[in-house]
Amino acid sequence: MASILILSGPIGAGKTTVARALLDAATPPTAYVEGDVFWSFLVKPEPRTRQRNIQTIMRAMVRTAAAMAGDGWDVLLDFSIPPAFAARAVTRLKDLDVRYVELRADLATCAERAAGRAEGVIADYQPYEGFHALFDADDRFVVRTDDKGPSETAAIIRQGLAAGHFRLG
Repeated sequence: MASILILSGPIGAGKTTVARALLDAATPPTAYVEGDVFWSFLVKPEPRTRQRNIQTIMRAMVRTAAAMAGDGWDVLLDFSIPPAFAARAVTRLKDLDVRYVELRADLATCAERAAGRAEGVIADYQPYEGFHALFDADDRFVVRTDDKGPSETAAIIRQGLAAGHFRLG
C-alpha cells in the first residue's frame, strides 16, 4: 500500500535536510512534495491574511500527496504543517496510510539553524516564535533534532516507520 509521510516541524528543525537523507534510502516509486515550492503558485494572491494563504497551500500539497499516493507512490511531504492541521487533513484521506513525524528542536536551535542556512536565511527568528509554539504534537510523533544530525534522525524515522509508528488517524 502506498503511504504518505508528512515530515513536519518548525522552521529550522531540519525537515529538508532530513528529507534528503530519507530520500537517499527510499525505494521506487517514491515522490517528494516539497511544500515551500507551493508558495510560488500564489502569483497574485487576494489581499487575505497570510494565515489563509498558508492554509490554501497546505490543502493543495496534501491533496497533491494524496493523488500521488492514490496512484501507488510513497510520498514524502516536507513542510511545516502543525499537528492540528495534519489531524484535520487526514480525515479526508481515509484510504491512505498517513504518517506524521514532527521534528522538534528548541527555539534557540531553530533560530540558529535558520540564520545559518545557505538559502532562505532568517536572520531574525522573533516573528516565527509564535509559529514555533504551534508544534506541540503528542510525543509518539516527535523526533528530537537538537543534538542529532540528519543521517541519525533519518535512521530513527526509518526504524519507527518499519515498526508501524507515527500513524496518523
